[in-house]
Amino acid sequence: MRKDFGKKTWLFPCPVLIVATYNEDGTVDAMNVAWGGIYDTNQVMLCLSDDHATTKNILRTQCFTVAFADAKHVVEADYLGIVSANDVPDKFARTHLHAEKSAHVNAPVVTDLPISLECRLNHVNEDGIIVGDIVNVSADERVLDGEGNVDLGKAQIISYNSAKHDYRVLGEKVGNAFSDGKKLK
Repeated sequence: MRKDFGKKTWLFPCPVLIVATYNEDGTVDAMNVAWGGIYDTNQVMLCLSDDHATTKNILRTQCFTVAFADAKHVVEADYLGIVSANDVPDKFARTHLHAEKSAHVNAPVVTDLPISLECRLNHVNEDGIIVGDIVNVSADERVLDGEGNVDLGKAQIISYNSAKHDYRVLGEKVGNAFSDGKKLK
């Protein structure tokens, strides 16, 4: 038996993405973006409305970073989603998170968060979707395994559960991609 819920904006997992840019005065701007993901090979997409300070900064600087929020920074990530920089210009500073300029694009990397995509604006679709080219991916060494690869268990990346409005941790390995399905051949 199944239960119908009707139309819902549910997609699981939904990564908690922190998009960072520079304001006109050089200060860091960051926001929690619920709707974003991979657009194409080496590209990311963000669904942002025109009135966000972050959107205006992306259009002005042509650059942005996308960090994956982690369990350690749930409070800060949530704050960046519920407060607008249009109302609280120093909202990033209030989180006490740290940022440094990317070596690859004109945007800040939030160094407290485990993994960041450093991006250049490619284009904005007619429906307002921002598409960026991924120029570099950086990861904090604390989330790497013994072979130098990202370990999601160590990263403790969170996802947003839109069905219950909570955050969940990702990380447990349950199989091997492009391999386990061969058992059915």
